[in-house]
Amino acid sequence: MATDHIRYDVLARDALRGVLRRVLTDAATHGLPGEHHFFITFVSKAEGVKLSQRLLAQYPEEMTIILQHQFWDLVVTEDRFEVGLSFGGITERLVVPFHAIKSFFDPSVQFGLQFEPSEAIAETPAAPKLPSAPASSAVAAPLPAPAAKAGDKPGDDEPAAPAPSGEGAEVVRLDRFRKK
Repeated sequence: MATDHIRYDVLARDALRGVLRRVLTDAATHGLPGEHHFFITFVSKAEGVKLSQRLLAQYPEEMTIILQHQFWDLVVTEDRFEVGLSFGGITERLVVPFHAIKSFFDPSVQFGLQFEPSEAIAETPAAPKLPSAPASSAVAAPLPAPAAKAGDKPGDDEPAAPAPSGEGAEVVRLDRFRKK
């Protein structure tokens, strides 16, 4: 078997994260156009994630936020985004590195990106922050309804939007093209 010295899987994953970064940067600059809104799921305890102890206690493994009507001060940098949200009437500032994101979904156009769950955990460095470049795959697919919504009261379990139907969506696994 030939060795992939180019690392197409890493290039593809980084390109997909670039799509997410670009979309959030545009939303920070111009707001959300039309009916667009975003469900973003991330690993709660990944390196660099900052959320209150209250939210971490409620969502110890992963958390899904919705950026739609009530968010503010969205700031996007090369490696993370920061946003202000309200949870149960309490304002919070979240910091989410891109490597911690498991999925992104815009239900208005049925577009989603899903990063392998092990990828978000595998990229959590034990040492000081360094640029990440481990291998893994990304998936473009519709995603399930979120677990939490900005503005929800603690204990509310109903999602803000219906779960995507998945009609017409196709899962594309990038690693299926890799030689093993």
